[in-house]
Amino acid sequence: MKKAILFISSFLLLTSCSNVNKENNDSNDLTIDSNKVLISYFSATGNTKRIANVINNEISGDIYEIQPLIPYSNEDLDYLGSESRVSKENNDESSRPEIGSDKIDNFNDYNYIFLGYPIWFGKAPKIIYTFLESYVFNNKIIIPFVTSSSSGIGSSAINLEELTSNSTWMEGRRFSGNENEEVIKEWIYTLDI
Repeated sequence: MKKAILFISSFLLLTSCSNVNKENNDSNDLTIDSNKVLISYFSATGNTKRIANVINNEISGDIYEIQPLIPYSNEDLDYLGSESRVSKENNDESSRPEIGSDKIDNFNDYNYIFLGYPIWFGKAPKIIYTFLESYVFNNKIIIPFVTSSSSGIGSSAINLEELTSNSTWMEGRRFSGNENEEVIKEWIYTLDI
């Protein structure tokens, strides 16, 4: 009788443990501590902002919009005009547009930084350089995500990586401005963080 009770007790214990594991595996919660995640992004037309919001809805981090002190007008965003603001900034390696957003006071609290930006002329906009040069990224894990209608992420992240010594950059991902939310969510869960 004691063996039967021991067998039944063991069976019930194993069954309840496997149900807990199944529930945990079916969960969509990431293992990231949400208090240590920052989703930072610059968005001139709203495309990158949309992607940032999908990421934030999935992992519930803190979100920070990198806003230029002088907003970009439609004329500024004329990529074909050599006299447009984006063309001039792109051609000037020392260009660092000023950020109008408040500084992040608790930046040191973050371990993971999602960094979003559009691809301009195959590169990150110069305001991203300003952002990266405004903080110390020691021991941070940076996860770039970009938006573009045709260009890939290219070497944009590699160029930015040089500005953040003692940090780790994960492989980034390019999204179209109207990317399906499920594709973005699937990418988040492939990050293994």
